[in-house]
Amino acid sequence: MLKVALTGGIGSGKSTVAEFFDELGAFVIDSDQLARDVVERGTPGYEAVLAAFGDDILTDGEINRAKLAEIVFKDAAARATLESIIHPLVRDAAEKTVRDLPSDAVVINQIPLLVETDGAKRFDFVITVSADEDVRRRRLIERGMKDYEITKRLAAQVDDTAREAIAHFVIRNNGSIEELRQAVQVLWRNELLPRRTEQ
Repeated sequence: MLKVALTGGIGSGKSTVAEFFDELGAFVIDSDQLARDVVERGTPGYEAVLAAFGDDILTDGEINRAKLAEIVFKDAAARATLESIIHPLVRDAAEKTVRDLPSDAVVINQIPLLVETDGAKRFDFVITVSADEDVRRRRLIERGMKDYEITKRLAAQVDDTAREAIAHFVIRNNGSIEELRQAVQVLWRNELLPRRTEQ
C-alpha cells in the first residue's frame, strides 16, 4: 500500500486534484469530511467541542460550522483548542478506513493542515498543490467567499513555501482544469504507480 498525503492552501485546487486521483483508481480520504463526521451530533467529538465552545455554536442542535469558524479564525488559542480535539479523531478515523483496504491500494489522504500538524512523516509520499495568491483569491470569490474572509483564512495557514518544503512533488495549478488533469495523470503514471510496486 502506498500512503500519499495531498495538501495545499485554500483555493489551490487540491480537492479537484483528489477527484482526478479518484478517477484514476486511487482511494481518496477527505480529512475535511472526516472532520465533519467526527463532530456529528451524538459523537464524542460533538460533546468535546460543545464543552470547549458552549451552546452558542449550535443551530437546531447541530454544530454551525460558520459560527465556529468565525470564532477560531480570529483567535489562535481557540483554533488550537479545536484542532486538539478534532485532529486526533480524524487521524483515528482515517487509520480505521485504511485498515480495510487492499494491500496494493494507493491511498490519497487529503490534508489541508499537513504542515501545521507535522503529519508528513506518516506518509510515503507528499504532494503539494500550489497556486498564486491572486489566482486562489479569484477562485474563492467565485465560490462566494468575502475578501476579508479569504484574508483571514490565508493568514491562518502556512504559505506555499512551507508546504513545498515537505513535498516530494509540487503541482502548479495556475492554469486550466485540463492542464491540471494532465499533470495529475503524469504524476500518477510516472511517480505513484511505480512507487506502489516498490512497497
